[in-house]
Amino acid sequence: MKIVAIGGGEIGRFETKVNTTAIDREIVRLSGKKTPRLLFIPTASSESDEYCAAIYKQFSKKLGCKVDILLLINTDPERKSIDERMAKADIIYVGEGNTLKMMTYWRKYGVDDAVRKAMRRGAVLCGSSAGSIAWFRHGNSDSLKSEKNPDKLIRVRGLGFIKALICPHYDKEKARKASLKEMMKTTSGVAIALDECCALVIVDDAYRVLSSVKGRKAYRVYWKKGAFKKEVIEPSRKFFPLGPLLTK
Repeated sequence: MKIVAIGGGEIGRFETKVNTTAIDREIVRLSGKKTPRLLFIPTASSESDEYCAAIYKQFSKKLGCKVDILLLINTDPERKSIDERMAKADIIYVGEGNTLKMMTYWRKYGVDDAVRKAMRRGAVLCGSSAGSIAWFRHGNSDSLKSEKNPDKLIRVRGLGFIKALICPHYDKEKARKASLKEMMKTTSGVAIALDECCALVIVDDAYRVLSSVKGRKAYRVYWKKGAFKKEVIEPSRKFFPLGPLLTK
């Protein structure tokens, strides 16, 4: 299992400056290929053209990947085609956006099953925000936010490869901290909260935290005996056992 869950950041959309390159390079390195095949799944962003172009520029032109893009909305793809394209991918990168909508489309078209097969054969599974929630049991998500309630956050079910809840944008979106604290009262286990430009890198039964901007961190969040706990996880080159991270 190879997973890189990113808490958010800029990858060049709308002429923003890319600030995730150190993490993106690690994604490519983990593939073990000189010119890896990267499959981008932009479902959560409603398949934004700007997002697709930014991913292509970053991973194809800058980092040397062969980039393919899997579109699901308004295309009605055949499951066989999805399976074939997934089977070729060394890296599966999932974009930001509406996690709830993304997971609905994935389950409709069998993307969830195809991703499980990719994980078993050793493909790198990665992504930012919604693309980090995908790999976890649950995520702290803004999928139901609206103009009237821009801070509404809900618990969304992911694919459950990592038995924990994950919360992206922990340092940048002010409602996340209070929401996660409250959410964990009714969620078993622990949560991993990620600042933007910070990633949790998991390889089999080990993990480390990687940041592309100085000062960004991860946190282990949970309730125990009625007390709220928040433990800082600093970026490190060293890998640590995954089990204790996910256990209270």
